[in-house]
Amino acid sequence: MATSHVKRAFKYRFYPTDAQAVELSRTFGCVRKVYNLALAARSEAWARQERINYNVTSAMLTAWKKTEELAFLNDVSSVPLQQCLRHLQVAFTNFFARRSRYPRFKSRKKSRKSAEYTTSGFRFRDGRLTLAKMSEPLAIVWSRLLPEGAVPSTVTVSQDAAGRWFVSMLVEDPAVGPLPAVDAAVGIDVGLTHLLTLSTGEKIANPRYEHRDRARLALAQRRLAKKAKGDGANRAKARREVAKIHARITDRRRDHLHRLTTRLVRENQTLVIEDLRVRNLVKNRNLARAISDAAWSEFRSMLEYKAAWYGREVIVVDRFFPSSKLCSHCGTLAGTVPLSVRAWTCGCGTVHDRDVNAAKNLLAAGLAVTACGAGVRPQRKTPGGQSAMKQEVPRREP
Repeated sequence: MATSHVKRAFKYRFYPTDAQAVELSRTFGCVRKVYNLALAARSEAWARQERINYNVTSAMLTAWKKTEELAFLNDVSSVPLQQCLRHLQVAFTNFFARRSRYPRFKSRKKSRKSAEYTTSGFRFRDGRLTLAKMSEPLAIVWSRLLPEGAVPSTVTVSQDAAGRWFVSMLVEDPAVGPLPAVDAAVGIDVGLTHLLTLSTGEKIANPRYEHRDRARLALAQRRLAKKAKGDGANRAKARREVAKIHARITDRRRDHLHRLTTRLVRENQTLVIEDLRVRNLVKNRNLARAISDAAWSEFRSMLEYKAAWYGREVIVVDRFFPSSKLCSHCGTLAGTVPLSVRAWTCGCGTVHDRDVNAAKNLLAAGLAVTACGAGVRPQRKTPGGQSAMKQEVPRREP
C-alpha cells in the first residue's frame, strides 16, 4: 500500500522579464474580473432563492469569452480562470457551512494579486518552471531545494503590495512525518512583555518588529498622505515604500515564529495553549497595535499544523480558565489580580511569577484532559465538556 505524504507549499521569489510581468499582470486582472462576474451571478441567483454551482459558472465563463466585451479573457491561460471559479465554490461552501462570511468582491487596489495553475497550465522539467502562454521559464531564486523527485501539483504565482513576485509550489514532502515520541510536555502562556512564557520557567522575549520600524513606517505613511490622490506615479511609488516596510516587518516576524514553533514541536510531545479570542482583544485601542505585532493567532496556527505534521498533540484550554489567578502549588483561586501585578503571593506562602504560574496551570489542565478528557475545547471547534475547568470568574486579562 502506497504511503501518502504531507503536501507542502514551497515559496520562492522570482524575477520576471518585462513580457512575463505584463502577461502575469493581465492574468491577475482577468482572474479578478471572472471572480467578480461569477460572484455577482451567484449573488443575483441567491436573491432569487436559487443556487448555482461551479459547473454553472464554468459554462458562464465559456459564454463570456464569446462576447465582444469580454473577448480579452481569451488572451490569458484558461486554467487560472477555472481555478478562481473553484475558489469561489469553496468560499460559498464555507459560507453555507457557517465557517466564514459571505464572499466579497475583489478590489483592483486592495485584493491579493495571484493566479493558480494546475498541471495542465505549466511545465516543470529539470528545475525549470514554464507557465502557459509563456515561452521562457521563470527566473526563480531557489532559496531551498524541493524534495528530491518532487513534482508540483499546483503552482500559484503572486505579487505583493511591495511589488515582489513569488511562486508557490505544492508538492508531496516525504520528509514530513511523525517524530520519535518524547516524554516532555509544556504549557505555553502568550504575552506582550514576553512573547511566550513556558511552564519550565523559560521566557522568550517579544521582538516587537513593528515597534522597531515604527518611526520609518510613520515617515513613509506621512509622505504617502501628502501625495495627490489618484493613480499618479508618485503616489504609487510612495505606496510601495510603505508596503516594503510592512513586508520587512511581516517577513522577520514570520521567520521568528517559524523557528520558535519548530523548536517547541520538536522538543515536546504535548503542547498546551490558551484559547484566546484575538479578534476581540484587538478591540482594545491601547493594546491593539502591540497584540497585532505579537501575532498570537499566527503562532497558534503554525503550532497546530506542525504538530499535526510531526505527530505531536496541541491541547487548547478554554479562555475562561483562570490560569493567572490559580495557585499552581496548592490550587487556591486568588481574588482579582490586575494586569499590572506581575507577581503575587498565595496564602500557602508560594510566590508566583504571574506568567510562569499561568503556564504551569495551563500544562496541568492540559495533562488532566489527556487523562480524563474534560476541561478544554476541541481545536477550532465549538466548546464542549468544559464543566471541569470553567468557573464563574471574570475573564483573565491577556
